[in-house]
Amino acid sequence: MAKKSAKSTKSAGPAKATALEDISGKDYEKALKKLHVELVRLQEWVKHAGLKVCIIFEGRDGAGKGGTIKAITERVSPRVFRVVALPAPTDREKSQMYMQRYIPHLPAAGEVVIFDRSWYNRAGVERVMGFCSDEQAKRFLAGAPLLERAIVDSGVILLKYWLEVGMDEQTKRLQRRIDDGRRIWKLSPMDLKSYGRWDDYTRARDEMFQTTDSSWAPWFVVRSNHKRRARLNAITHILGRIPYKTAPRDKPVLPKRKAGKVKESNYPFKIIPEAY
Repeated sequence: MAKKSAKSTKSAGPAKATALEDISGKDYEKALKKLHVELVRLQEWVKHAGLKVCIIFEGRDGAGKGGTIKAITERVSPRVFRVVALPAPTDREKSQMYMQRYIPHLPAAGEVVIFDRSWYNRAGVERVMGFCSDEQAKRFLAGAPLLERAIVDSGVILLKYWLEVGMDEQTKRLQRRIDDGRRIWKLSPMDLKSYGRWDDYTRARDEMFQTTDSSWAPWFVVRSNHKRRARLNAITHILGRIPYKTAPRDKPVLPKRKAGKVKESNYPFKIIPEAY
């Protein structure tokens, strides 16, 4: 059984009402730019030092996992920052040990792997929606800290984040997915079914924290009612949890360009119509 972290468990409560408003777009972009510079520094140090980093994002539907991951990865290399979002398991995978399908995706030296939902599917959506038995879920909760201890002992920096969104805000976000043609793909039939099971998810979340919030792999809660603040806070926390320095690197210098001696081709290039 995992040693509980009282501080993290206390933070797992519902997203409380706050007088704060979300940060303005201008201030958000300014702050995000600075954090992106630090993420690139982190990336170069991860490659240089051979660090292995695994970041897990969990939360209810509409909590902002995808947007947070996009904010982290939009200015770094996908060869270093690798996002894993596994589809539903195949029949073969269903017959395997539950954790087996996730293990091959763990980071090697010089990699940061981000799980957009992880093995904790079993503690959340699978349990709430009846895709696994209660016995299977409890077996998972008992075994997850042991596996995570082995992962950490192998040299992986393991960070687990729960994005906590309130009921009213979740409703607004899911409704926007219905009304906005650009977002409708983000709303699955499973999202609609799970929407009505708020209390079931709360119970599942609380038991997950009680059993898997360990001293070696604690849960960290990101209050995500304000998306921009949540993204900035999550990135700032990640940067503070991974030790990194500026990797040694010579400043690039553009070489002299050889140009002007080749005549332009008369080939009839097929230029696309310029509608804008």
